[in-house]
Amino acid sequence: MVATFDHASGAHSTRAASFVARAALAYGLPIVVGRGAEVEQTEAAWRAARWQFLRSVAGLTKATILTGHTRDDQEETVLMRALRGAGARGLAGLRAASDVRRPFIEVRRAALEAYARARTLTWLEDPTNRRPQYFRNRIRRDLLPALLNVRPALDRELIDIGDRAAAWRLELAALVDRSVRFRIGKDSHGRVTLDVLAADLTGHSRDALSVIWPELAARAGVTLDRRGTRRVVDFTASGRAGRRIQLSGGWELTRSRARFELRPMAAGVVVPDVGQALEAPMTWDRWAFAAVDATLDADPWRVTLPRVGSLRVRAWRPGDRLTIRRGDRLIARKVKYFLSDAGISGHVRARWPVVLAGNEIVWIPGVRRSDAAAVRSGGPVVMYACDYLDRRS
Repeated sequence: MVATFDHASGAHSTRAASFVARAALAYGLPIVVGRGAEVEQTEAAWRAARWQFLRSVAGLTKATILTGHTRDDQEETVLMRALRGAGARGLAGLRAASDVRRPFIEVRRAALEAYARARTLTWLEDPTNRRPQYFRNRIRRDLLPALLNVRPALDRELIDIGDRAAAWRLELAALVDRSVRFRIGKDSHGRVTLDVLAADLTGHSRDALSVIWPELAARAGVTLDRRGTRRVVDFTASGRAGRRIQLSGGWELTRSRARFELRPMAAGVVVPDVGQALEAPMTWDRWAFAAVDATLDADPWRVTLPRVGSLRVRAWRPGDRLTIRRGDRLIARKVKYFLSDAGISGHVRARWPVVLAGNEIVWIPGVRRSDAAAVRSGGPVVMYACDYLDRRS
């Protein structure tokens, strides 16, 4: 299958996409054409839109992406990243382990063009490649030729740097797999999440964490820049349970009692927050409620409540309180403190249920029952069990 992307950078990009579509059809190949937004006029925006398109097509068709990147592209990428102060991870460039295949990565761009022209294949050059406002064009047309003029071996040195950095990344990935316990999962919207056991990170130095965390984040598709890496390292060293930090790209890192949790931010996530009658058996969000014949006082997932009116279940809200007995008096304590004490972290806490009788919270499933919901001897009762359907989160 051929997939081509019109960057909407001008009439030339539309003509190029149309040409590719006609050529693919002439060869009898299926073709998919994508188009970017005209407001995107930067290299980064074009690249992000192009890769989003390619990965979406590959995902739908269960295909492997093959690109036309050449040896020249790798040299330019390594030099650009070196000038931006990239570490070993970034210096691997196009050599980094990936699910993308680059069959021409050992071939010079000029050799590829000559091969095409010798076989009377039409070669199209994007006119934006000549515009000096783009960093890669200045590297390709001005800086790299000037550097090669005074240091002829620089092209081979750049390739060697990329190869050694890629090898280092593979070794680091193997080390992380052996020494850090983590789990890749998905949230209720199908978005990738990453849970890391805190005990496997807290003993490392800041220098070690600064290379371990980018590797871990990449497992969830998150790229940590220098600033993001520094924030994550500081958070690992000093973050307390229940705290969180925001990262670029719409991600957040949360610290629970036992783990660090990297997730897409909760904006846009729909969480049930209106009361729903508790009529067991039933499923509410990720919780299953069932009626039972007996409960244990020590099991917070089972509860015996007086049968007084109807019960409702909804997501807890900031400001919610649960009544407990302290000494000889009843006090109302915020639900968020009970959740924090139970080690329930932010991404789960945001949708944790509470059960109400009227306007009074009588049970936080999995946490504790209200002491105000006392069961009188001989009085009618109801007994429920709750199960969190994804306790591993």
